[in-house]
Amino acid sequence: MRILFFAHLKTAANCATAELHVDGEIDADHLWERLLTRFPELTRYRRSVRFARNGTYAVASTRFSDTDEVALIPPVSGG
Repeated sequence: MRILFFAHLKTAANCATAELHVDGEIDADHLWERLLTRFPELTRYRRSVRFARNGTYAVASTRFSDTDEVALIPPVSGG
């Protein structure tokens, strides 16, 4: 699985992209657990970050697999 970090999340993770291997499929909670184990600095952003799976925002029932590209999307503001 390819993980993409944007904005301040790149700084927190200390990288723009990362590879994460998962067996089978996992839900968003398990994905967060894996990410926070590897990138504990992301903990403070968990409540405000959304996942996008293969270019589409993820919902509660989204399942993630090893072949997915997952972006961590921080809150954005317009103006």
